[in-house]
Amino acid sequence: MIKSDPNITGELKKLLEEKNIKKIKSSVSSLKKEIEDSSGNGRILLVPYNEYIIQDLTQIYKSQTIERTKYYIKRLIKSLSEVKTGKHNDLNLNRWKEYKDIITDSIWIMDKRDKSGAHNGGYWGNFIPQIPNQFLRRYTKKGEWVLDTFLGSGTTLIECKRLGRNGIGIELLNKVAKLADKNISKEENPFNVKTEIVNGDSTKLDYKKELKKISVKSVQFILMHPPYWDIIKFGENKNDLSNAKNLKVFLKKFGDIIDKTYPLLDKGRYLAVVIGDKYSAGEWIPLGFYTMQEVLNRGFKLKSTIVKNFEETKGKMNQKELWRYRALAGGFYIFKHEYIFLFQKI
Repeated sequence: MIKSDPNITGELKKLLEEKNIKKIKSSVSSLKKEIEDSSGNGRILLVPYNEYIIQDLTQIYKSQTIERTKYYIKRLIKSLSEVKTGKHNDLNLNRWKEYKDIITDSIWIMDKRDKSGAHNGGYWGNFIPQIPNQFLRRYTKKGEWVLDTFLGSGTTLIECKRLGRNGIGIELLNKVAKLADKNISKEENPFNVKTEIVNGDSTKLDYKKELKKISVKSVQFILMHPPYWDIIKFGENKNDLSNAKNLKVFLKKFGDIIDKTYPLLDKGRYLAVVIGDKYSAGEWIPLGFYTMQEVLNRGFKLKSTIVKNFEETKGKMNQKELWRYRALAGGFYIFKHEYIFLFQKI
């Protein structure tokens, strides 16, 4: 959290006692100039919050009545001196303008994946770190527990370590679980959180038993990024959802995971599912909406449907022209998006 200089808050409070609007605006103008001035005599707020202070001071300066002027001053004082966190996060809502990078729109356009720290795109089928980053910051607090039922190479648990959340990841394939452990161990742990990897089948796992091993009774957020049915085959294991013999079996297995994890999630907390559609035998299969309905059938309410872009998958890498020809010849459109469904337990 960006810290503010108490001297600035004190000056703003003094302005509330002033009855002459011209004098208030003169003082506001001087304060604004001082913040913009790099010298500042040690009274400058830390960047990048300066730009938001300047915006608020500009609004105060442009206000037409003394009542409105003082209203804006009180609001600015509140944002600098009081903390109002969300029910399920650590965001200070009094300083909501500070969180410029947190997405609140239902369209997510992301150009490049975050490859900093332990993150890498080497595992085929992993999602970009920005997805768990966005959700953990908005729907969890530091020290809470996050469950990822399709851990893969460990992206979610890496973000948990970065953001101060404890994480549990379930991974079916032993070699992938080892890869996740290797990746996660490379990430620093500044908040001293716990990360647990369970090598097991998400559809059959005794979750309560696994949580009991680490003295955890419940989790506060669940993130699922299942295979998009058989688009990518992750191995030969018959229990892998990517090996489901048909759509009915895939949805049954996915539903089993929802059934098993539902009791673990605290009431009122959130589940996010990242899923894409598939194309088969000349037909678009709306896999995303089928999985969405499986969750809704089990006591969740839908909070948001997010559409996220992707520019190029490994399966289509360097084949843009070929796929464009296929689309023109086959009468279909090329996948350029996937869905992120956000649910709340009721």
